[in-house]
Amino acid sequence: MKVAGSFGGSWLTEVEAAIKYAEDAGYDFAGTPETSHDAMLAAAIALNATSRIEVQTGVTIAFPRSPMVLAMEAWDLQHLSKGRFSLGLGTQVKGHIQRRFGVPWTAPAPRIKEYIRTMRAIWDNFQNGGKPDFVGEHYQYTLTSPTFNPGPIDYPAPKVFLACVGDGMARAAGEVADGVLPHGFMTDKFMREVVLPNIAVGLKRSARTWNDIELSGGGFTVFGETESDIEQGLEQLRQPISFYGSTRSYHEVFAIHGWLDLGKELHSLSLQGKWEEMKQVIPEDVLHGFAQTSTYDNLPTFLTENREYASRIGLGMPMSTPDQRERFADVLKRVQEVETSGIPRGLEDIANAEIPKIAELD
Repeated sequence: MKVAGSFGGSWLTEVEAAIKYAEDAGYDFAGTPETSHDAMLAAAIALNATSRIEVQTGVTIAFPRSPMVLAMEAWDLQHLSKGRFSLGLGTQVKGHIQRRFGVPWTAPAPRIKEYIRTMRAIWDNFQNGGKPDFVGEHYQYTLTSPTFNPGPIDYPAPKVFLACVGDGMARAAGEVADGVLPHGFMTDKFMREVVLPNIAVGLKRSARTWNDIELSGGGFTVFGETESDIEQGLEQLRQPISFYGSTRSYHEVFAIHGWLDLGKELHSLSLQGKWEEMKQVIPEDVLHGFAQTSTYDNLPTFLTENREYASRIGLGMPMSTPDQRERFADVLKRVQEVETSGIPRGLEDIANAEIPKIAELD
């Protein structure tokens, strides 16, 4: 099991210290978000400051950037890091793409598949030369010259991980991505009944197997030293559940549980700017329905039983004191020793994978 820490999401002046801390702590890789700061800039600083740890953007928003711009950046980062960079891509929702980034919106799943294929055509040309000839509905790559080609590198092309919530993006990830980053806003039921079966459909379409893709653990988790610590951690989930739950694009997660009315209420409150009130309307059963929990001592068993499909997991623990750092090192070692099959239970036979039906949405 590869274990992730995090860095970035703040001013670039803070990146170097954060990534060195993650590398020294023993993490296998670390991810950086793209919320209020640019993920690719943070990744460049992090890779230049380290020598061992893998750095992954989690996620870079694709559609505001052309495939060529992002392909060039990722190629440079893979060369800079000697093969330690992986590109996590996300599509964002319609309102943000149009009204925050100011670019046109089209159906995201077909578009992101073409986006990734365009980048791979660009990387193949960088590595092997020849005449580019990729033409799609949204993107094309048919023109280059030696002046604009950085040339080959001594490392594989960057891996592309795709973030997903819904069924269409899960199929896209299974079809074209090297790895899948399930959104935190999902339940284990939704992961197993919607996301994983649709990834299987995508793998089937591209004649691939579970061995051809890496999956990160999905959904909200709360880990702690004691059950009391876990209960306190659960309360902190009210904010992300209410925030993401106010977005109608994510309401299919609510729908499969019969919680769609809660999603509508959260959306209405968000339009009124009542962010604090939103947290308080999350019922206890919804809170516990989203979060899977485990004590640190039980983590290896939890992962074997509940994340058999995953080869990557995030883990955060207190590390302020020497005793806490020693405790973290022990837990980290035991988690890294966990071996999973990488194959979801009940989905071993991709050849018979069918698109699952989910609850109808308004």
